[in-house]
Amino acid sequence: MKKQFNRMKQLANQTVGRAEKTEVLSDDLLQIERRMELVRLVSHNAHKRLVTCLQGHIGTEAEKRHKKLPLTALSQAMQDGGSQLGEESLIGKMMDVCGEAESRLASELMQHEVQLVRDILEPLNQLAEVDIPNILRQRKQLAKLVLDYDSARARWLQASKSIHFSTNYQATVAKVETLKDEMDEALNKVEMCKDQLSADMYNFSSKEGDYARYYVILVEAQADYHRRSLAALEGVLPTIQAQNDSWMEKPAYGTALEEHLKRSNREIALPLEACVMMLLETGMKEEGLFRIAAGASKLKKLKAALDCSTSQLEEFYSDPHAVAGALKSYLRELPEPLMTFALYDEWTQASNVSDPDRRLQALWVACDGLPKNHKANFRYLVKFLAKLAQDSEVNKMTPSNIAIVLGPNLLWSKTEGTLAEMAAATSVHVVAIIEPIIQHADWFFPDDVDFNVSGMFVAMTPEPDPGPFERRRPGSLVEGDTPRKDSPCLCIFVSVCLCLSPLCLSVSVSRCLCLSPLCLAPL
Repeated sequence: MKKQFNRMKQLANQTVGRAEKTEVLSDDLLQIERRMELVRLVSHNAHKRLVTCLQGHIGTEAEKRHKKLPLTALSQAMQDGGSQLGEESLIGKMMDVCGEAESRLASELMQHEVQLVRDILEPLNQLAEVDIPNILRQRKQLAKLVLDYDSARARWLQASKSIHFSTNYQATVAKVETLKDEMDEALNKVEMCKDQLSADMYNFSSKEGDYARYYVILVEAQADYHRRSLAALEGVLPTIQAQNDSWMEKPAYGTALEEHLKRSNREIALPLEACVMMLLETGMKEEGLFRIAAGASKLKKLKAALDCSTSQLEEFYSDPHAVAGALKSYLRELPEPLMTFALYDEWTQASNVSDPDRRLQALWVACDGLPKNHKANFRYLVKFLAKLAQDSEVNKMTPSNIAIVLGPNLLWSKTEGTLAEMAAATSVHVVAIIEPIIQHADWFFPDDVDFNVSGMFVAMTPEPDPGPFERRRPGSLVEGDTPRKDSPCLCIFVSVCLCLSPLCLSVSVSRCLCLSPLCLAPL
């Protein structure tokens, strides 16, 4: 019996020593545990943010997901709008074609998001919400089992120490044996849980490369999605461009002459022909044509009407200054001047020839070098300006005056400098180029010109010529109704600067103070 007691005492001492030195997890497992906690947190955050990037509804079928995409709604709205506007509208055509493109983009997006859910979101969710939490639960279970073991061991140790003082030695020894069995069973459970936990932790650590692969798959899937989307867009762009190019109704102002003529199937630019036809009707006797500025609102309206290719221009016939302003604006807004950038040096060199006959010959050579369409439109304009100059005694627009006000709109350098430099260059070169061409228009262009070349303009019925004291003012210079004869005189005097500079804005306005209903103050 004494020997048995000594053996129990020795086992108790050994157990106490082991308990003081034992660590539940090794250092490498503790490190894996800390990293595992961080991986769970960052995986959860990445999953949450990636879900917010999706436009479809997670968990729905592919077809339902496609219908719920904003791109699908946009596509349907565009195609419906195209159907409502019809084939006669360029907007309708563009909405229909582009709506189909948006539908293809929606399909690509749906497939992309389905792939993201399958290959990334679901594995990330499994890792963050299932796999790692399961391992962490095992860790908590191990901690509980260790506590149970520590409790069993403490009871066994306490019982072992009480053997010396026990009055019932046999019963005490039996109790110690029972507690020893409980402690061994608790220790066995600890070891089994620890082995399973260690295996799972090492398995997690070995698969970290697989977990990192999720993010690589994300970027690869995004790259593939954008490539497919780009291919879909590039496939439809030629169709869009072709339909856009085939549309005839485009603005004439600011469009290259060649493009405008080709698109509208015209020989002479519409603004040029329209303005010339209107001026031939009502503007040839107007003093200061091309010099006196038109009303800004009327000019803007006329330009917009010409951009729409309308032939309903009757309201503008009564305002020749607005018509002349629209013609000047068209010439100036051309991306390349009517007399071209390429011939700029040739034109200026010709103007510097001192001998008049040789100068005309050099100008003719430059003129003959104009591209076909530029030459045809330049000929048309010059013939009209020559006709305008025939009435210079009335309208005060001599070839020289016309060259001064229109020259800067016909020819300018590609590397144009400041406004002052442009004006200086104009005074030296352009007037010397344009004036002789207008003076000798029939020599430069011998054949007659049919100004109504398109046949779309019908001559207006001429109005009776007003008396010498009843001549109407240009509509752009007077706002509102014309004063009645029995109303107080509201004559407006407009003084025009005679310097003939194309940049001159010197206009003074005063009101007659005579108040006579019979005032015949001249304009």
